[in-house]
Amino acid sequence: MLKLARYLRYFKKEVIIGPFFKLLEAIFELIVPIVMASIIDVGIKNRDTTFVLQRGGIILLLGFMGLVFAIICQYSAARASQGFGTMVRNDLYAHINSLSHGEIDKFGTSTLITILTNDINQMQLAVAMLIRLVVRVPFLIIGAVVMSMILDLKLSLIFLIVAPLVSAVIYLIMRLSVPYYRVRQKMLDKVSTITRENLSGVRVIRAFSKQDHEIKRFNKANNDVADIAINVGKISAFLNPATFAILNIAILTILWFGGGRVYTGSLTQGEVIALTNYMTQISLALVVLSNLVVIFTKAAASANRINMVFETEASIQEIERSLTDIKIDNKEKSMTEQALISIDKVSFAYPGSDEYALEDISIDIRQGEVIGIIGGTGSGKSTLVNLLPRFYDVTKGEIRLNGIPLQEYSIDSIRKLFGIVTQKAVLFSGSISDNLRFSKEDASLEEIKWAIEVAQAKDFVEKLPDGYDTLINQGGRNLSGGQRQRLTIARALVRKPKILILDDSFSALDYATDARLREALSKNCRDTTVLIVSQRANTIKYADQIIVLDDGKVAGIGKHEDLYKSCHVYKEICDSQLS
Repeated sequence: MLKLARYLRYFKKEVIIGPFFKLLEAIFELIVPIVMASIIDVGIKNRDTTFVLQRGGIILLLGFMGLVFAIICQYSAARASQGFGTMVRNDLYAHINSLSHGEIDKFGTSTLITILTNDINQMQLAVAMLIRLVVRVPFLIIGAVVMSMILDLKLSLIFLIVAPLVSAVIYLIMRLSVPYYRVRQKMLDKVSTITRENLSGVRVIRAFSKQDHEIKRFNKANNDVADIAINVGKISAFLNPATFAILNIAILTILWFGGGRVYTGSLTQGEVIALTNYMTQISLALVVLSNLVVIFTKAAASANRINMVFETEASIQEIERSLTDIKIDNKEKSMTEQALISIDKVSFAYPGSDEYALEDISIDIRQGEVIGIIGGTGSGKSTLVNLLPRFYDVTKGEIRLNGIPLQEYSIDSIRKLFGIVTQKAVLFSGSISDNLRFSKEDASLEEIKWAIEVAQAKDFVEKLPDGYDTLINQGGRNLSGGQRQRLTIARALVRKPKILILDDSFSALDYATDARLREALSKNCRDTTVLIVSQRANTIKYADQIIVLDDGKVAGIGKHEDLYKSCHVYKEICDSQLS
């Protein structure tokens, strides 16, 4: 938690003002029993109505001033805690976006969402309680003991005995319950994971009539969280009875011995009532203290998770003097010129895995070429194209762009060259034009129309009621799979990239649309290097080079006719599809 305390420096005024006014409120609260004692001992004893009214007015004034100070403290606590949470959430979100795919894969989306929401909310609550109660509670306990000693030193011994006893009860219960709070956070991650899977895969669940199965799975995870909470509740249920039993015995002891001292005249009735009030204040303060321990225990677990993300560094780092300028001239493609992309003896294993997903890959890709990448499921096609924009760094070997290793360029400068269409067609809520401007914010309507036409999406976009201003639901749920794929291709084309990666982006298209799209790309993107990952032999049949992958290794490189004769893997794929 101390590592996150650095954010509180932006709220120094609130962190100082809040506890200060809460301290004043506590002082007034400690004065009230003394005033009450004087009302009993002087006003009521002497039947002095004026004195009672005067002292009653003082109590009202103390109460009103305490209310004002409490409101000031609450306001300061709210500003500091909400501001703290906002800053941590913003920085954490920015840090998550700076991580490479490997680190995000390790944490998992659901865990990161839980940390950004639930864990930071828990920290906000802890900051608010820190400002509101951390100073007040100890001061009330110590102040009540001191005031009792001033009133009567002998009876104050009861306070000195009770405070350690109650503290021991609180410590024992907290020690038993704290481990459950840590486990609960992990249980919440599991609930978030199941919820996310069910909501995103609702169509698949309904298609297979697995609603009841998923409801049972969710209920089990949810019940696990409930069981943890019940176990904590059972332990915590002993807290209030145990503490109040001790404190009520203490109050009875005060009344018993205090009554005797009143009888002998060494103590007044008002002072006995004041001592009883101080014991009640201590009891309430200790209960608040126990709740604070729970809050800060949860916050400590949350802080550890937040710091774990902050302390995770991206495996892909830029060198201090990375190149920011990549010059690729628009030339007619030539098979003799220097390779635009050189993949030299590259091997790659995903973080945490001992097996290579790609092994000893060597390929040269020249500017303007259309490259087809084909292979069986799990052969490493998507992994290969993900290495080019540095979504992952190679484990062995080297990838060069214009003859210079990728690591010597800034990541931003590399990715500006690429237009990438992923396997899953991802669209965002908003209009069609907003989605297409995602790759180029200042794209004109003409550029959008050009990209839409090349991507073979014009026929359905212009038939929509609002055309380019048609709103897309989250994830593009109001569009078909083929429509989503064509819009994601158009989005990549809007920025007119130097290198276009189409990662199995034609899978939802019919063969006629597939053919028209490839023809449009060849006519309109002559200077663009196009990498087409596909399961369809027909899609990559006319590429300048076809790369055949098999189990992470290159099984063959060449044109369709040559590979069909020399590469048995490619021949099998073709025979199964083109016969």
